[in-house]
Amino acid sequence: MPSTTAPSLFDRSALALHRKRARDEALFLHRAAVDEVQDRLSMVNKTFKAPAVVTPFPQIWAGVWPDARIIPDDEVLDLPPGAHDLVIHAMALHWANDPVGQLIQCHRCLQPDGLLLAVSLGGETLQELRAVMGQAEIEATGGLSPRVAPMAELRDMGALLQRAGLALPVADKAVLTAEYRDLRHLMHDLREMGETNALADRLKRPTRQVVFDTAQKLYATHFATSAGRLRATYELICLTGWAPDDSQPKPLRPGSAQMRLADALGTDEGKLPD
Repeated sequence: MPSTTAPSLFDRSALALHRKRARDEALFLHRAAVDEVQDRLSMVNKTFKAPAVVTPFPQIWAGVWPDARIIPDDEVLDLPPGAHDLVIHAMALHWANDPVGQLIQCHRCLQPDGLLLAVSLGGETLQELRAVMGQAEIEATGGLSPRVAPMAELRDMGALLQRAGLALPVADKAVLTAEYRDLRHLMHDLREMGETNALADRLKRPTRQVVFDTAQKLYATHFATSAGRLRATYELICLTGWAPDDSQPKPLRPGSAQMRLADALGTDEGKLPD
């Protein structure tokens, strides 16, 4: 079960409202995540018979795996212990108040040698927007408020798999770039994706227009393409880990080697081969 002491970084009620106004045609990041998941599953020499998908947008994922059990990304996941041989945690981990708890719950529902595959937004996401909004707010108001959710780096995400007790952990990423006419266009797109600010400590009053005007100028100065459009980065982090099983390869115990390295290299000990 997820930790009851995990800090509430996100306002889940606000997040639910944001997701309700999302539009299917704007969910290109989820469709990119589907491609990443399918690519990784194509490299796994195993047939999965009891899959589950954790997602806030079932309409995107249910059509890809019609036999999968689709469940929402609640803080307590509706995943019975040992019920599945594959769990896909789809584009929701970056909104979890307790991401380790989410992975632990996924682990507990896996059968031995079952696979967890999680796709989430990573730390490079919206790095341009984070930079210009922070600088603009400081210049315009002399202060700084939380606007873009902090997202974990690739190394940190990989460590979560080990903390969740999964074997053979792998973390990698895919970086996507989108282009927008202006800052308003970018923020409109984020709203239609259901990915706008749901931080618990977010600013609760309207932002002064001068902040947006300043941010637009900074964005156009530092992150515009040659055609004058604004560049925005989206990083998809992909995590894979397996429920431990005796059939999986294991590292040798220290001192258990049957041949000296020097013998394997065909050289004297302490001397490298030519």
